[in-house]
Amino acid sequence: MLAPLFLRNPSLLFLPAILRIARGAMSASPAAQATVSVEYAKSGRSSCKGCSAAIAKGALRLGATAHDPRGYDSTKWYHVACFPASSHPLGPVEEVEGFDSIKDDDREELRELEKNNKRDQTAVSPLEVPSPKKAKVSPKAGVAEEGSVSVEYAKSARSTCKGCNASIAKGALRIGVSAHDPRGFDSTKWYHVACFPTSSHPLGPVEKLKGFDSIKDDDRGELRELEKAAVGPVEIPSPNKGNAHISSPEVEVAEKSSPGSKRVGTSIPFSASDIKKAYKDASLPTPWKAFDTVIFREQDDGLHASAKIAAFDFDGCLAKTSVKIIGADKWSLQHKSIPDKLQSLYNDGYKLVIFTNESNIERWKNKRQQAVDSKVGRLDNFIERVKVPIQVFIACGTGKGKGTPDDLFRKPNSGMWWLMAEHFNSGIDIDMEQSFYVGDAAGRENDHSDADIKFAKAIGLKFHVPEEYFGP
Repeated sequence: MLAPLFLRNPSLLFLPAILRIARGAMSASPAAQATVSVEYAKSGRSSCKGCSAAIAKGALRLGATAHDPRGYDSTKWYHVACFPASSHPLGPVEEVEGFDSIKDDDREELRELEKNNKRDQTAVSPLEVPSPKKAKVSPKAGVAEEGSVSVEYAKSARSTCKGCNASIAKGALRIGVSAHDPRGFDSTKWYHVACFPTSSHPLGPVEKLKGFDSIKDDDRGELRELEKAAVGPVEIPSPNKGNAHISSPEVEVAEKSSPGSKRVGTSIPFSASDIKKAYKDASLPTPWKAFDTVIFREQDDGLHASAKIAAFDFDGCLAKTSVKIIGADKWSLQHKSIPDKLQSLYNDGYKLVIFTNESNIERWKNKRQQAVDSKVGRLDNFIERVKVPIQVFIACGTGKGKGTPDDLFRKPNSGMWWLMAEHFNSGIDIDMEQSFYVGDAAGRENDHSDADIKFAKAIGLKFHVPEEYFGP
């Protein structure tokens, strides 16, 4: 008697399961099966599957939800500008899940995306897609020299600067390069003014730019300055020549520093295992941590690494404080313009950083917790007041004294900058030409020290005093 077929070929036992999985895989085409939804991001932890950048908390995002053959649903999130509408058709957008819960101007943005997608589909036959090679040599491929340049105020906060990859705030001045795509439509790449690549897209004369007549006089002046700074597509100014604009008191940029250089000459052993949740015998609140003699604030949602660093001292620069009075609420703004100024820098793609000395934390051994709570509390309350994400480093060590070595992190030493640049900026090289430092300790007659101006000089940063930078 013959043995049953599955005994002669045991693999046939799994045939029904294999067939079910195969059928599921064939019917689970993400492009065909995915449902599209829209919402405001609940946190800053999701990443766009189009550009891989973080999607800021509160930003409008589009999701494509597909059923995985393993039995669960998964959603891929995108910035609106990065959404692959060709593979995930949007129309009609009124039927997209969540459409009724978003604002009117965001609904209009989705309608524009739907219109662009329809133009794409009619411009290119499904059987005749231009090859990448043809697109590169096509006279209509939108190469840099053929792109038309325009200027306008951003209609929403959904566009991303192609220079620094940060979002462009609604109402911020932006410059666009429009080029013709071989598939039959025009596409625009937007930039912050400071990030615009004038070497590949000459601006002059700016008076002839599309939209120039519709912007404010001071913004026109900013474009004229950008035009003057441009030196053509090949000749780029040397790093040492670009340091002429340094506010009084004058600071010479260290010759050892160069644009993109993160290193400042001091190398300090660093390991993530050395990061602590307390500073010696003083506990630290969330989100603060300690490394060596530095207390630092962990990165908040919305704080992004950047090549452009706007750095500040705290006491006497951003906040009025007193060494004789302690307490988390014992401070006030040094200048009324500070919140708006910091918000503008953040919107322009700068990463904001505070570098501050606080030797009381080290010296007050019997009151260390009190000193920590006072300093950390003031900084937390300041960040809450200005409503802009800021990275903070506090140097707790003391200066060089009898039997006491000089602390490498304490200003004017450059250890805090080194720590930020080497280990807390996602490996992004810092543009020393665009970065700067603001501090009140400039060695003037009534200043308590010259630590800030020497700190800037040691690193190679442009230096400003606060009354000049935040003043009218």
